[in-house]
Amino acid sequence: MSRGSSFYTPSTLRSLEQERHQMRLAAPVISGYLLRKEARERGTSTRQTVAEPPMVCRDLVVQNALYTGNLEAVKEVFSKGFPADLVIQPQGGAMRWVTDGKVRGLWSLTYEQELTTPLHITAGRGFTECLRHLLLRGAQVNLAPGGTTALHEACEECQPECAKLLLQYSANANAVNEDGQMPLHVCTELESLECAKHLIAFGAVINSHSLDENNTPLHVAARHGLPDHVDLYLRHGAALNLQNDEGNTPLNSACSQPQDHASLERYTRVCHLLVAAGADIHISDTDKQTPLHMACKNVNPDVVDLLLQHNSLVNEMDYGGEAPMHNILKGVAYKVDHEPERIVQALLNYGSIRVWPVALPKVLKYCCTSPRTIEALLNAYDRLKITDAWVEAVPPEVFQKHRKFYESLFALTQMPRSLQHLARHRLRTFLEGRLHRVVPNLDLPPYLKNYLMLAFKGYIH
Repeated sequence: MSRGSSFYTPSTLRSLEQERHQMRLAAPVISGYLLRKEARERGTSTRQTVAEPPMVCRDLVVQNALYTGNLEAVKEVFSKGFPADLVIQPQGGAMRWVTDGKVRGLWSLTYEQELTTPLHITAGRGFTECLRHLLLRGAQVNLAPGGTTALHEACEECQPECAKLLLQYSANANAVNEDGQMPLHVCTELESLECAKHLIAFGAVINSHSLDENNTPLHVAARHGLPDHVDLYLRHGAALNLQNDEGNTPLNSACSQPQDHASLERYTRVCHLLVAAGADIHISDTDKQTPLHMACKNVNPDVVDLLLQHNSLVNEMDYGGEAPMHNILKGVAYKVDHEPERIVQALLNYGSIRVWPVALPKVLKYCCTSPRTIEALLNAYDRLKITDAWVEAVPPEVFQKHRKFYESLFALTQMPRSLQHLARHRLRTFLEGRLHRVVPNLDLPPYLKNYLMLAFKGYIH
């Protein structure tokens, strides 16, 4: 059974439904009129005993005042003597599992949503003055009827002023929500940086672990590509090489996260910060994948260059028997705009294993949309046995789009590689594993150095 799943018998489901029904009947659900009546009967006292449960409010007038941030309406509703610790139960469609007591069951649309409070609503929407009024009226700052605190809500929604106000009123900076996360763990957006600063200033534990995945805030910031958060946490003593339940360090987390083209630069900055601070680039996850495996899989050439420059092992195998070269070749077709050819070129220059020649037609089939990748890959061989299978591997539309390159490749069916290429191959073979150190120091023109390092020409010769 997978993690997070559970098994219920029909009788168990029926018992749970009955219990939930009884709890709903017992909840003190009251209208706006009855709330005001309750307030009058209590006089001016706003104090509640610990044992007294907060009242549940479905009054749309109250909800409208809170959700729109109408300060005057909030002040009028939550006047002196009126309880500020209401539990708001918004009305809306939600799916839940219903059983008829037999084996059968179905998902049914009900009108129950997660419980919230006036503090949560105003904190999450940035209504600072409304939030201040509620706090002055004695609202419990750490109340969490839906499993999360108002501070979590403010941080998750990137509302730094609300987060700071809650902390000033003694909100717990290390409160744990129903997902096992502290407020620092929900700072997952670029705009949440100020929230993170306030949390640390008010005592948030920098190396706190989430209960579900054992992540630290540094893991979270690295996984979401937040360089300023990473820099902040490192300056406050975040541990670099702690591993979560999947065996990932913060560096592994950054490298393993899927990245679109727009976010490549952010993740590169994160990795530079972590490596510069001393992150171990050789730690692998539970599948024995290193940061280099992951950076190749997600096609981030700048991170691959960084890891290779810091002596990452180019031929390390994971539990599936795959090296970083396998990972990049699998991702070429999906991320051509990420410049996968740069990664193939770099891996080969650092001594990566090559593709078994018999498998080259298959590689051509899946990577043909990136002719530069094919060029770098094929220039690592001194000879190529091109057959009809090679020609058939390239779709006509791809051939037409990159006609010059593929005409030069398929012309090799009738001629050998050039003498120039053979000389390059011989020298590369002699320097294998040392190319990246030796070639830059050779007394050769830049053109020849680039040629030795598989510079792209746009054709095969």
